[in-house]
Amino acid sequence: MTLHISEAEVRATLTMATAIEAVEEISRKQASGETIVHPRRRFELPGGGFFHYMAAADYAGGYIAMKQYTYSRGLVRFLVPLYAMATGELLAMIEADYMGQLRTGAATGVATKYLARSEARIAAIIGTGGQARTQLEAIAAVRKLEFVRAYGRDGGRRVKFAKEMSERLGIAIAAVDSAADAVRGADIVTTATTTTLPVLNGADLGHGVHVNAIGANHANKRELDEEAVASADVIVVDSIEQSRQEAGDLIIAFHGDETCWTGVKRLSEVVAGMAPGRTSDSEVTLFKSNGIASWDLAVAVKVYAAAREKGLGRELPFWRE
Repeated sequence: MTLHISEAEVRATLTMATAIEAVEEISRKQASGETIVHPRRRFELPGGGFFHYMAAADYAGGYIAMKQYTYSRGLVRFLVPLYAMATGELLAMIEADYMGQLRTGAATGVATKYLARSEARIAAIIGTGGQARTQLEAIAAVRKLEFVRAYGRDGGRRVKFAKEMSERLGIAIAAVDSAADAVRGADIVTTATTTTLPVLNGADLGHGVHVNAIGANHANKRELDEEAVASADVIVVDSIEQSRQEAGDLIIAFHGDETCWTGVKRLSEVVAGMAPGRTSDSEVTLFKSNGIASWDLAVAVKVYAAAREKGLGRELPFWRE
């Protein structure tokens, strides 16, 4: 029987610590070839909307998942169907807005764990929406942050963000008046915006900084200027195939030069120890995140198991005779 799991039930079952563990575990499986990922594809809809879909198969765990979501009239609706590989059974239909925010944050947490300097204590966050909250939560889970500077275009919203996240994480967070003010002197910089033009300038980055860029996932959109990309000694992505299609930050900065892609590393291989990440404290490291279906699969399995254990969700009578 298929279990329908609501947004509220996802919130009741999934924690950031669990999501980070799940993403790290599935990354190792991806590096070994036990997990296969199909990149995101999308249909453009009349009126400027989109339908997106992406999928992953965990052969070691025995699960398949797809994430599908629509963007229309300013609303985004996410759904993750989870299947048992051995039987083909549809195990769950999971409402996946919050789950997606958490898994995206968790991936940044994993990247920060492996790429940021171990003594990194000051962070900057550009963007103050829902994604920014889980980004900061994940970074705080893997580094002992002492101070955070936050910038978003809306002054009132960034002040509210700083206050709420400071209380939630127990870290001093200051709202600042520009992205440059947030970034200067930061050990970890994260961009989580919906912009189409750069909000992070390479001239503001210091030595040894780690950058997480998570907001832009279209070939013609970017959060980083060309200098920010060029300053990176190490560039890591979730999927090279998907990045070549939609990582505007890299596509635009590389100017069609194929040799630029040869040095780009996969996060899964860095996690598995198959590729080097940071090799010195002076290096600038960049994680360009697009979001891949293996992360959705990994957290979906955790949510499904927890929902079953706690008696949550509603049985759906699919294919009942």
